[in-house]
Amino acid sequence: MFSGSIPALVTPFRNGLVDKTAFAALVERQIAGGSAALVPVGTTGETSTLSTEEHKAVVSLCVEVAAGRVPVIAGAGSNATEEAIDLVRHAKAVGADAALVVCPYYNKPNQAGLFAHFKAINDAVALPVFLYNVPGRTIVDLMPQTVAALAALPNVIGIKDASDEMERVALHSHLIGPDEQFIQLSGEDSSALAHRAMGGAGCISVTANVLPEACAAMHAAFDDGDLETARAINQRLVLLHRAMFCSPSPGPAKYALSRMGLCTDEVRLPITPPDAEARAQIDAALRHAGVNI
Repeated sequence: MFSGSIPALVTPFRNGLVDKTAFAALVERQIAGGSAALVPVGTTGETSTLSTEEHKAVVSLCVEVAAGRVPVIAGAGSNATEEAIDLVRHAKAVGADAALVVCPYYNKPNQAGLFAHFKAINDAVALPVFLYNVPGRTIVDLMPQTVAALAALPNVIGIKDASDEMERVALHSHLIGPDEQFIQLSGEDSSALAHRAMGGAGCISVTANVLPEACAAMHAAFDDGDLETARAINQRLVLLHRAMFCSPSPGPAKYALSRMGLCTDEVRLPITPPDAEARAQIDAALRHAGVNI
């Protein structure tokens, strides 16, 4: 149910407001492009600068537009446990299939605090939860031993790991047990194929915002055992993977989508749009990936 290419959707803006029409069109494009599931209001969805009302409205709209055609993994993280519980409850109430819950940021909990945070969410809401480990943003690192302990909870079904440490895929499997169905998703496009080779199930992707068909095709080729094709697609996308972070995300993704006429390139402060040098890099990466701009 949760495998392959899964876009971490941008939240398009127009004149400072959420552009619901553009968002709905992006969801339709992702489904048509073969994306396996959708993640609204994750890091790439600018959750940090959306109000709670906007956050919930985007999740609701994603569920409504997807209409059961693909699963929706609702971004539902916070550094306040009660707020995270509220967001997971909302995700369940509107029909999301799972929640993506980031490690609490800024307040720097230890491993005991991380375990207690996720256990409180597990105990409060009967909805499947993906842990989200992204130490580059949160400063805290959800260690494999803690992941294994959390995997024993009934609602914790997997992890999005953006540590970019490939050995963790095997280590998680070792600690959790080979017979347990714990879903490991990459959080890094540039190493997603390597993550699959290590035993991962897919990738929650930034690049898939721009080229959903190519990202989906790479994972499909891997699943079919066609590594030559998977590598060729990855080579086509490699510059775009890098370009998506040549300026603070999701500025590059939104700029690329604006070049394709799919939404504006508006972001919210403190994120600023890509400068001229970054735009040139993104344009070059799009051309390398076969996009006519």
